[in-house]
Amino acid sequence: MHQPSYALDRRGFLRLGTASVVGATIPWSNGIGSDIGLESETGKGKAKSVLIVLLSGGPSQLDTLDPKPDAPAEVRGEFKTIGTKIPGVAVCEHLPNLAQQMDRWAIVRTLAHREQNHLLATHVALTGRPCPMPRGGSDLDRVESRSDFPNFASALNYIRPRSDGIPSGVSLPNYLIEGPLTWPGQHSGFLGPKFDPWQIQGDPNEKDFRMEALRLRDGMTTDRLQSRRILLDQFNRDRNNLSNQESIAFRDQQQVAFNLLTSGKMVDAFDINREADAVRDRYGRNKFGQSLLLSRRLIEAGVPIVQATMGIVQTWDTHTDNWGKLKNTLLPQLDQGLAALMDDLVASGLLDQTLIVVMGEFGRTPKISTLPGQTIPGRDHWAAAYSGLFAGAGVMGGQVIGQTDSIAAYPVTRAWSPADICSTVFNAMGVEHNVTIVDPLQRPHHLLNGTIINPLYTGRSS
Repeated sequence: MHQPSYALDRRGFLRLGTASVVGATIPWSNGIGSDIGLESETGKGKAKSVLIVLLSGGPSQLDTLDPKPDAPAEVRGEFKTIGTKIPGVAVCEHLPNLAQQMDRWAIVRTLAHREQNHLLATHVALTGRPCPMPRGGSDLDRVESRSDFPNFASALNYIRPRSDGIPSGVSLPNYLIEGPLTWPGQHSGFLGPKFDPWQIQGDPNEKDFRMEALRLRDGMTTDRLQSRRILLDQFNRDRNNLSNQESIAFRDQQQVAFNLLTSGKMVDAFDINREADAVRDRYGRNKFGQSLLLSRRLIEAGVPIVQATMGIVQTWDTHTDNWGKLKNTLLPQLDQGLAALMDDLVASGLLDQTLIVVMGEFGRTPKISTLPGQTIPGRDHWAAAYSGLFAGAGVMGGQVIGQTDSIAAYPVTRAWSPADICSTVFNAMGVEHNVTIVDPLQRPHHLLNGTIINPLYTGRSS
């Protein structure tokens, strides 16, 4: 895993320049969290659904939502900026649709934590917790395991189990796997497979995309399936080894499968071909755009938490050819897809009850660099300051929360951690601040383990 080639010591940080750097807070206590505790419950219960748009690999804050056009050339990069609907606020020139919709979005420019490794940072981003390490020391390639903390959808499934055939969470369009490495934080971790989100593996842009797992075999009807379910339940009750954990897990998975197969809402939601060609064109005929369209359909079907990963692992990991990749593919596709999603959610009224969070697992270094053996420059990993987008479910659009220094290296106002995002998400879903889940060692963990990002709802920075 590549580590940052650019870092600032304390003196370098203070030389950056602004008086407002005094009192800056970086949420690095205990490895991740900012000050634990809820200041209020602003925005509580406003969301029926949450859409996490994960930009795997970590997009550059300087080349997207926190440009620094007055910085030296080796920092500011190749892109120009454009104005937005927020007076005095600019974004990258390759986000024109987002710029015109900025009255509906809030930018948080001071997200921060301390994990510079993709796998560890992904666990942090999707759970709000540090990644548990194996006994005997740190492992930079720590992969997914059942010691992980549950992600958003799994934790919600645990405290609010469903039996209506609608899963608590769906992740799409691919699992984050690279070679032998499977990114941690993608499932229910220590809660067990019963609470795993439903994982989609497939490209919604493919002409023959269909959810075979939701398609009944020819000749099989819902009534016949229900009859077989009754027989299977009887068989399971008669077995003597149901105390065996593997048997219980298998039975739980059978239950989930039956619920999904008999849920007409889910079958219809995955039939993306029901959308008019003009609608599909608006989102963009690519994996990015069609994944966002499918996410909208899942939200309409009532799925509480949807995670749309914009690319395979490290898609946004632009150590090489940062500006070419962003300009030619990543930013145009994201910009088009998010714009279409926002237009549809506004038109249907669903934006009022859908919280949208767009984020990577970290950002990228202020200083441009070139990897050994490469000729096209890029940016390395950087978790000390990065940007995210928030909208819907009571979030006040048209605002920027937080300010970074002159090169987007560190926050000069209050920093917000993944733990704070976690608390904001669960608070929006109406989860009480004192709700806990228990790990295999019987230790309780508060789901709201950070501070709610209240400025999203009040418009007043803190």
